[in-house]
Amino acid sequence: MKVCVAQVDILETMTPLQFNAFRGYLSSSSGFQSAQFRKVEAILGRRDSRMAGHLPPDIQAEIKDITSRNSLWDSFLDYLTKRGYVLPADVVGRDKSVAYESNAAVQDVLLTVHQKDPESAMVSERLVDIDEGIQEWRYRHVKMVERTIGHKMGTGGSSGVEYLASTLFNPVFKDLWEIRSRF
Repeated sequence: MKVCVAQVDILETMTPLQFNAFRGYLSSSSGFQSAQFRKVEAILGRRDSRMAGHLPPDIQAEIKDITSRNSLWDSFLDYLTKRGYVLPADVVGRDKSVAYESNAAVQDVLLTVHQKDPESAMVSERLVDIDEGIQEWRYRHVKMVERTIGHKMGTGGSSGVEYLASTLFNPVFKDLWEIRSRF
């Protein structure tokens, strides 16, 4: 993730005039329309029926298929179950296509993991690293867009900076963040 985030440094070498000199060639293309990014989000666990609606039907079908299966978060919960941790049945057996909601009982298990199981705690911390990296990339993207086009409409027709800013501080692995204040 750190390598991806660092790529923003290269884009930030362009002045607003330089970016606007070729912006028109982008037509309606934007990161919002990135099938690959939407797939990554779905694999991690983001479940939002709107996230693929603007993509071609074949890509929508792929993302729907991805969201019907275990996400990385679901796989982590399965891993914990296989290591002997008891998680709520409604969490483990939930509809995987529906967004995961933070769960106090899962958070209690995660605290136990951190206190007594260094290997599983390390895995959970790598998930935090991934989540933090995505959030850092989003923030750098917002600031790059603001620096380059200000508050103009986004290349793909979104509200630009305002839309991008609305995606900040929205982690995928919410339970791992919520337990921080309980250590």
